Amino acid sequence: MEDNILKIAVVGPESTGKSTMSAYLAKHYNTVWVPEFARDYCAALTEPCTWQDEINMFYGQLALEAEYLPKANGLLICDTTFITVKIWSDYTFGRSPQEVLDELPEHPYDLYLLLNIDLPWEEDPLRDFPHMREHFMEVWYKELHALDARYVLISGTGEDRYENAVKAVDSFISDFGSSISEL
Repeated sequence: MEDNILKIAVVGPESTGKSTMSAYLAKHYNTVWVPEFARDYCAALTEPCTWQDEINMFYGQLALEAEYLPKANGLLICDTTFITVKIWSDYTFGRSPQEVLDELPEHPYDLYLLLNIDLPWEEDPLRDFPHMREHFMEVWYKELHALDARYVLISGTGEDRYENAVKAVDSFISDFGSSISEL
């Protein structure tokens, strides 16, 4: 059954609505969504994030996906992916953990929804870079291209943003050949 599940990754820079979009899509498609492991992990930190913390977040995100995969109903919606560990590690430490680099080509997603930075910034104690959104948007483009990933840029505000995401997923499912009988 798990081989028939399509994995949709909702990715993008900080404050682009990834968690809200993931929850919306899961409800729309009557499935589950994998939360971002790093959010709770970082909220519990009492010191700045370390190299080992990045590795822990990588393994934590993989474990969460493995936990939710059997619960998925045709689609597994992932609120970000461990590519985020690569992006933050590259920015913070100038390099990425080898475990992450090794796993990237072995852990593909069927479709990435890259959320645009056209939403206003929302303050959050776990967000760090309100003035670097354009930079990190370019980094996301670079990372997705490096993986030769299939992705769709999702723009718009309010209901338009959700409708654009649903259209992208529906189009992907249609192109894929609708082997997802549960949807």
